[in-house]
Amino acid sequence: MDGMSETTDTSTAPAEPTSEESGRNANRSTTPTSEGFKDFIGSGWAERDEPLPSARESAAFAAERRSKVSAAFPGQRLILPAGDMKQRANDTDYPFRAHSAFAHLTGWGSDAEPGAVLVLEPEGGEGHVATLYFRERAGRDTEEFYANPAIGEFWIGPRPSLAHVAADLAIATRDLGELSRVIDRVDTSTLVLREADASLTEQVDHARIRFAAEQALSTNAQDAPFSLEVGGDHEPDGELARVLSELRLVKDAYEVAQLRVAIDATERGFGEVLQELPRITSEVRGERVIEGVFATRARLDGNDVGYGSIAAAGPHATILHWTRNDGPVVPGDLVLLDAGVEADSLYTADITRTFPVNGTYSEVQRKVYEAVLEAADAAFAIVRPGIVFREVHAAAMAVIARKTAEWGFLPVSAEESLEPDKQYHRRYMVHGTSHHLGLDVHDCAQARRELYLDGVVEAGMVFTIEPGLYFQPDDLTVPAEFRGIGVRIEDDILVTADGAENLSARIPRTADEVEAWVRGAGR
Repeated sequence: MDGMSETTDTSTAPAEPTSEESGRNANRSTTPTSEGFKDFIGSGWAERDEPLPSARESAAFAAERRSKVSAAFPGQRLILPAGDMKQRANDTDYPFRAHSAFAHLTGWGSDAEPGAVLVLEPEGGEGHVATLYFRERAGRDTEEFYANPAIGEFWIGPRPSLAHVAADLAIATRDLGELSRVIDRVDTSTLVLREADASLTEQVDHARIRFAAEQALSTNAQDAPFSLEVGGDHEPDGELARVLSELRLVKDAYEVAQLRVAIDATERGFGEVLQELPRITSEVRGERVIEGVFATRARLDGNDVGYGSIAAAGPHATILHWTRNDGPVVPGDLVLLDAGVEADSLYTADITRTFPVNGTYSEVQRKVYEAVLEAADAAFAIVRPGIVFREVHAAAMAVIARKTAEWGFLPVSAEESLEPDKQYHRRYMVHGTSHHLGLDVHDCAQARRELYLDGVVEAGMVFTIEPGLYFQPDDLTVPAEFRGIGVRIEDDILVTADGAENLSARIPRTADEVEAWVRGAGR
């Protein structure tokens, strides 16, 4: 809260820290501690009038996803944290965003509570009982209400009740304080989503080791060697992460609808950037203006940007992940804008357009742009159920190899360069052409290779197609007029029953369309 103290009354003794966060700055706390103050601040509040909501749209889809996870791990307890706040500096934190697997299995999006944990408890021979644990809000007669800057409602605003969330998500809820009973029941078959919450994962690890040791002692096997490895990629928790990742490879109807929401907002954001070009070109750090304009749309229409926006002008466009965004935007240069709005459901778009600042591509800029567009169109043309995912990349690379060979940039022919032991054309495009898209901008990243890169494409998959050409300013293998030009065109593709749909096709793509788009933006 940028230097704001709890109160300016320094005559009272400092209150005891009520959370880890408040403890970071306990030495400057001036919260009153007198009984009179406590009685006064805890009284005189109107009754809350909060009718319980109907279940949100995502609840039924989340329940079906939980059923699939349950079937994959019969008889095993599954602990799936949302994660907690992450420190940015001293007593300030980054904005909270729940882990994607947690959001997928609960339907809780941007309004998810930090520290929440989903537990799937095995029930009898088959199935699981799902329970969502999170901090019940404290009453206004408690010290937490006014003295805890991390979770007190006086500080951060209203928080949902257990009953409200149970109705909203159609799932049983319990106070987070009861999670200790789950930890007490942890056995060696219990699995945890390791990457979501390091502290909780450590508790589960210790509980599993303790259980295994007790089992060994109870069976008179104390003299036998005992060990239980935790962590790493090859233990059972890794299998849980893979299953949760692979579950998202094919999107359901709700997910596709939310991706459309994110893409529509991203389209608006791109248009607003172009409308601000006069201001963008007048600022020393015009790339920052691009970033800020797009971020405003992301916050208006969604939760945030889905990833750090790349607003790369001129030679910065040749840097694949340029996120410093601190350069000027100069007429005559190109701007490569790679950005996506993350909807309140946490599904994100991922779209790139490369446009001329002055509304007209130069002859060389247009030549590079149209080569990249041809590669993108060639990749899109083969997308349909039944192909292997890696074929999308191969189709784009065939065009990139042919174009760079035609321009005389390769030491061999295009056909030779495409051989696995050559790949000279990749100097100018070292990244891949496609990745899955959803709750994560690089979704399903923990899926097995045989289901991802070598997997068969299915209807309902959503992935990007994003070829590019990048000629570094000091690359002596290309003529001087090509140096410093970077172009990428990226679209979000839905695989349909008999082909594919370009979900972002409404955003201008051809060179002529982009030029007209830029010229018309200020009208």
